Formats: sequence, C-alpha cells, structure tokens
Amino acid sequence: MDAFKSSPPLPPLQPVHKPWKPPGCDHIALVLQGGGALGAYQAGIYQALHEAGLRPDTVAGVSIGGINAAIIAGNRPERRVERLRAFWEGITARPVSLFSWDGDAFRKATNAWSAFLTTALGQPGFFTPNKTSPWLSPRGSKTATAFYDSRPLRETLLQLIDFDLLNSGAVRYAAGAVNVLSGNFAYFDTTETQIIPEHIMASGALPPAFPATEIGTDYYWDGGLVSNTPLQHVLDNAACAHMLIFQVDLFSARGVLPRDMDDVLARQKDIQYSSRTRLVTDYFREKHDRDVMVKKLLAKIPHDQLDDAERALKIQLERMPQATILEMIYQQAAYETQAKDYEFSASSMREHWNSGYQDTIRTLRHRDWLRVSEGQNGLNVHDIHRVDD
Repeated sequence: MDAFKSSPPLPPLQPVHKPWKPPGCDHIALVLQGGGALGAYQAGIYQALHEAGLRPDTVAGVSIGGINAAIIAGNRPERRVERLRAFWEGITARPVSLFSWDGDAFRKATNAWSAFLTTALGQPGFFTPNKTSPWLSPRGSKTATAFYDSRPLRETLLQLIDFDLLNSGAVRYAAGAVNVLSGNFAYFDTTETQIIPEHIMASGALPPAFPATEIGTDYYWDGGLVSNTPLQHVLDNAACAHMLIFQVDLFSARGVLPRDMDDVLARQKDIQYSSRTRLVTDYFREKHDRDVMVKKLLAKIPHDQLDDAERALKIQLERMPQATILEMIYQQAAYETQAKDYEFSASSMREHWNSGYQDTIRTLRHRDWLRVSEGQNGLNVHDIHRVDD
C-alpha cells in the first residue's frame, strides 16, 4: 500500500446552467456562518450552486462567511468562483509538508503542525504576527490588544472585490459585527451602508487574535461573539418574499460525547459557534404560527369594526413570507481537532471545498426540497445529513 495520501484537487468547473428559481421561489439567500479555515466548505457550496444556475439575491455572513459573501456579491457571476479560488489558494499557499501520510494519526499530526505554523507565522494575504507581543506592549499601543495584524486582508479584499458592484444593490450583502463599547450586534447591509473593506474586516476581527476595526467613531469585533449565524437578519428582512435559503453552518450543534481533552475543546467550540441556528428557526416557525392564528381571528371581525392599526396588521398578514431552509452543516473528519478553524493547509482547504461541493450536489438531488410552498407552512427546514442518519 502506498504510504502517502495525495490531496484531492479542487473540483473542476462544470457546465453552468442558466439562472433559474425553483417553483414558488422569488428570492434566493445564502447565509454563511463564521469558522475560519472551514470557510472553504462554503466556497465549495457556492461553486455547486453556481453550476446549478441558482444565483443568490442576498448573501449574508459573519467572519469568514462575511468575507466569502463579499467576494460573491462583489463580483459578476462569471468571476465569482474564480475569485473565491484566488482567495482560498492565496491564503493557503504556504507549504506545510511535502506530503501527507495516510491514516488519521499521521494526518492529525500534520494538521497540528499546520495550525502551529498559522499561530507562529500567520497566513499570507490574511494576517501576520505583530512584532511585539501584546503582553509586552505598552498599554494603549497599537500592538497591546491583539496578537496579529490584519492589514494584509485589506489588500486582498481590494484586489478581489469590486466595491462599486458590491454597493450597487445587484446582490444584497450584509455582514455581522459587534460594537466593542456597547456590546450591541450590528449588521453592515448594502441597503443602508456604503460597504468598505473595514466593514468586512470588522466582521472577522475575532479577539484577542485580531484588533478591533475602527469605523467612524466606533470599534467593532467579530460578530461571532454574539451570533455566528446571520439567519435572523435575513428572515427579519424577508418582507413578503418567498425565499429559498441555503444556510451554511461550519460548526455542528450535534456531536458525540468527548473522550479526551482535545475532544472537549473541539466540542466546546462547536456548541459555542453553532450559534442558535435551531433556536432561530424554531422562533420564526412559532412566530409564523402565531401570525396565522391572528390572521384567522382578524378575518372573523367585520372590516368596519377594525381600527386603523388592526386593518394595517390584517393587510400585512395577508402577505406573510414563506421560507424553505436547506441546512448545509459541515461534518468534520475524524482527524480534525479543536484547531480545525485555524488549520489553513492547502490539503485541508481542498478537502473542505470538495466536501461542500459534494454535499450541495447531494442536496440538490432532492428537487422537492427546493420548492417554496404556498399556504400556511411558513418555514420548512431540510438537512441532507439528517436524512442520511
């Protein structure tokens, strides 16, 4: 048996279908969770959607999801996959080893070495270590509040994103961050804000690795500190749309009982950053059910007996949004550890990308899932991995 395991290449681009929308759908949204190096999974998902002709009208993200989303919204459709590849191949360009040994134990060791290189050297085109440790920096100095300098990311964003197009409204874009002083969550949305590189960087400024990003008179950290999934923002702004939402989670809320300390740290991170996705969907399903009940009650009251507020509510409820959510949840490999989100080897990047690509192809085979149903259903949720289980 060969002692080495070759890393699979990125999936070649297949013929691209003409843009289309599934039955009952008038709006497609792509919702991208934060998760560092795991974000290549989202890029693979987008490639499969692009080839299938499913073009998002809205892209929303947090942290690495905000970066991927900006590259998608900030490029014309024919260039999006190319630019995503340029980003991911660029930040994972540093060699880790000449080869990968086959077997979980050897691969775990290789990944651990890759994660160490990231902490020691940063990642090209993404971030570099500060020359002075924050522990040795004078209080109030530029290097006193972070271990890394994220200015290389700014240059990368300027190279890969057409900010005029991003702000044109052709695709709605939103990135989540948290205000350092108030602790309040904020969304930088192209319907309200002229997006600049700093808005995208703020969404991914996870402390204490990265410094807070200054925007105007405010400072922002990674939105994952409050909520790692921008699903609620998308649903809150659904208006009367019949939406098909591809919800991409990089951390799974479901897991197994830890058996050692590395398992404990990995599971803790999964729970922390899976970020209430199920809670959000349950909340909106319950809200929809309540709205349906209120709608039925208002229909039983003669129109002339309603006051202005009740009439306005009745009109609003006649146009309740419907949504189908396809949950795409990354399933980590046996050899991955708690360092999976900062293990930036090219081999892992390609595996994550391929995993997202294949998961999406399998999901799209369930053609009935793509339909956004009329009527009282409100919110339908599907997950390919739950079907497999």
